[in-house]
Amino acid sequence: MSNISRRKVLGVGVAATAAGLAGCGRIIPARDAGRNSKETQPRPSPKLIGDGSTSFTGKQPHQPHAPEPLRPGQAPPQFIVFSWDGAGDVGDGTFTRFLDLAEEHDASMTFFLSGLYLLPESKKMLYNPPNNPKGASDIGYLTDAHIRTTLKNIRRAWLEGHEIGTHFNGHFCAGSGSVRNWTADQWRSEIDQAKSFVKEWRTNTGWNDLPPLPFDYEKELVGGRTPCLLGQGNLLPTAREAGWRYDASSSGGTQIWPSRRQGIWDLPLQQIPFPGHSFEVLSMDYNLMANQSVNATQGPRYNYPNWKAQSIQAYTQGFQRAYETNRAPFFVGNHFEHWNDGIYMDAVEEVVRYISAEKEKGKDVRMVSFRQFVDWIDAQEPAKLAKLRTLGVGQAPSEGWKAFLA
Repeated sequence: MSNISRRKVLGVGVAATAAGLAGCGRIIPARDAGRNSKETQPRPSPKLIGDGSTSFTGKQPHQPHAPEPLRPGQAPPQFIVFSWDGAGDVGDGTFTRFLDLAEEHDASMTFFLSGLYLLPESKKMLYNPPNNPKGASDIGYLTDAHIRTTLKNIRRAWLEGHEIGTHFNGHFCAGSGSVRNWTADQWRSEIDQAKSFVKEWRTNTGWNDLPPLPFDYEKELVGGRTPCLLGQGNLLPTAREAGWRYDASSSGGTQIWPSRRQGIWDLPLQQIPFPGHSFEVLSMDYNLMANQSVNATQGPRYNYPNWKAQSIQAYTQGFQRAYETNRAPFFVGNHFEHWNDGIYMDAVEEVVRYISAEKEKGKDVRMVSFRQFVDWIDAQEPAKLAKLRTLGVGQAPSEGWKAFLA
């Protein structure tokens, strides 16, 4: 890596290479318009599933009303999805920070939970990763205390309307054991194990003093993101068999309306403007960091203010470019991390507040989960979606929305 220039690795001219490196780092310890417009239901008594790790509690609360097709001449809403890879709590308050932020600004998000974050390290030999030794993982296992807080926050997230997807398990990105090389059958094994660690955390931990997760994970899980955005080609047939509705693992996309691959909605991270550069950057905290401090997760501190401002501008310019032109959904990927003293977490918070302010100005802007976006796009007329896909990056309908979607 040290012999390859930043621009060559992560620049827009080599999007596939950029995205291959965009994946997730280790955790480093250290809604349609207002909630009143969302459907909420009284919570029934939970019906335990399996060993009681999960339960059925009825329809998920804080969901938008059932989506409707666009009316003739109606401009599409501007959707923004903030997603989080790993979604493990390490006691630093980051998980609750963004749950609180989402609640404050009526935003739904997607949390791609790594199954291993609910498996005690003492039981790691239960994990049999494809092409790797039993119990191996390229991310660390959480302490028992942090598994408990992860369970608490995952429970809260779902009850507050957020989506719980999957980031699979061991996060293998390099060598012969990389997810890049996994077969469809090996992906099936990885998915089954990821689900089992969620569905059987009570058996694996022996804990009976915590409430069950309030959802049936077999039904809840409809999409995921692979480690380092690798291996989607062999994952898709298995995802389709599993009934998934989308995948967010594509190795870098652009700000255009999405399409299906092998029957699954392909929802990639996107190349967005990178202020001060002639190339674009993938809409993920890791890629911003890799372009700013190269191979270091903690670069020179004197750069932090400028790097933070640059990150905020990249996200806001990506949002504005979509809103002012083709209204393509805007997808942002994050980790619970403290790279460069947490400036990327601060940037995401600033951008959520900025987008919320834009919504308060009357703009049809919706911060949703991937699942909620897929609900909306599945409700649209195929001919209108096909027409939306004719608009390129930064291209507005020349005759205006009223004529374009008449």
